[in-house]
Amino acid sequence: MISTAPGGPPAGPRARAARAPGASALLLFGCLAALLVAARLVLAPHVTDAAVQAWGTIFVAICVQALPFLVFGVALSAAITAFVPAETWTRLLPRRAAVAVPVAGAAGAVLPGCECASVPVAGSLMARGVAPAAALTFLLAAPAINPIVMVATAVAFPGQPGMVAARFGASLAVAVLVGWVWAWLGKGEWIKVPARPAHDGGKWDAFRQAVRHDFMHAGGFLVVGGAAAATINVVVPSSWLTGLAGIGWASVLVLAVLAVLMSICSEADAFVAASLTAFSPTAKLAFLVVGPMVDLKLIALQTGMFGKAFALRFVPLTFVLAVSVSSLVGVVFL
Repeated sequence: MISTAPGGPPAGPRARAARAPGASALLLFGCLAALLVAARLVLAPHVTDAAVQAWGTIFVAICVQALPFLVFGVALSAAITAFVPAETWTRLLPRRAAVAVPVAGAAGAVLPGCECASVPVAGSLMARGVAPAAALTFLLAAPAINPIVMVATAVAFPGQPGMVAARFGASLAVAVLVGWVWAWLGKGEWIKVPARPAHDGGKWDAFRQAVRHDFMHAGGFLVVGGAAAATINVVVPSSWLTGLAGIGWASVLVLAVLAVLMSICSEADAFVAASLTAFSPTAKLAFLVVGPMVDLKLIALQTGMFGKAFALRFVPLTFVLAVSVSSLVGVVFL
């Protein structure tokens, strides 16, 4: 955060000290990228182990799949910060959090994007004065019930409109329930509301600084989450899953945990769920509801954006409600 003097920009040494962290982070990112490229050229011909190659393929696939949506989310977050007056959100959303939560959940149905995009957008909403409970509801709903996800689910499950409806209803219910619980029990010290970088220029300069700040901040956690997900995908044998597919409650829990570990983008997870033919429709629904709300890369992004204390409370709450609601909806409607 750059401190400004009352009459203008900060003085020389102070300004240089304030700008140093951003420049250092950019230099470090560039050096790391160059190191990775060099290692790829030098070491790749000598890496033949199938597990290592599989890890690299999954890691790159997760990062490449998520990166466009992360960029979209960062750009949208920066646009909200730079171009939308803070009072706009107080006019659009009801003042009472209990009413603002379902409104924010419904808003998630119209914004295409995956979970990586929703995190910086939710952070920007909080920074502009939106109640955390409403912003968190949007964070959960947007990647789970947006039009692209619904169309992908319909294509992956042809002739099964019940699965599409069940995914939409269960996901929206979970997002709203989490928002209400957070509005009721959440405490201010549990969540670190992102601070926007200060700027001395116009709106476009604010937009540029916000993009750089959010991308450098969230991009690192995306890499950490992608690496963890790739490791799990390689280490866990697929034979462990098939043995549990026939056990009702266990199959639901297994696919819920698998959704967390695999960290598949919400636009693609329906095709993976459809391929798990040994599992029941209820277990597949749990996979589809949990995945866009709780996965390794999303946990890493949330920790970096809102703090460790937040993630330690928000992630278990979301997971338990997602499994419970999807199980109930699956048993009743599927």
